[in-house]
Amino acid sequence: MTTEFKFVTEWRIDAPLTEVCDAVSHCLDWPMWWKGVEAVEKLESGDANGIGSVHRFTWKGRIPYRFTFDLRVTGWIPLTLLEGQAQGDIVGTGRWNFFRENELTVVRYHWHVYPNRRWINLIAPIASPLFQWNHHQVMRQGAEGMARLLNARIKSFHAAAETTQR
Repeated sequence: MTTEFKFVTEWRIDAPLTEVCDAVSHCLDWPMWWKGVEAVEKLESGDANGIGSVHRFTWKGRIPYRFTFDLRVTGWIPLTLLEGQAQGDIVGTGRWNFFRENELTVVRYHWHVYPNRRWINLIAPIASPLFQWNHHQVMRQGAEGMARLLNARIKSFHAAAETTQR
């Protein structure tokens, strides 16, 4: 059995769109401001816009396990969109959307993934709420870290998740 997770997280931050997009697009710096990111390593450079670049991420949430995966950038529209394909402990797609609304920068992240670890798929039918909570906490740490980095305030944080067993 495989577990499919669909997460949507939204941050509303009182910081300029350009600064928010720069912080997200410079993922090598994430460990300096995002508590859940233990390491980021550049594996491939990609083209002039970063399309095709690959980075290896190691994440640790509030519960004691780590995920390591490689993320290949598949889409980049400056100040609008950043998307990629993950392979490793997690397999799937991630998409960052950025826009301005009511004088705030909105960051919306879609993460549609399958764990590539047997033990997670085995316990997911009963532990999915814990995994969802852990993901939401990591994303909250990202919002809080970005606010500190940009000397800004998070005006709202929203997280939703859907889990399916296949």
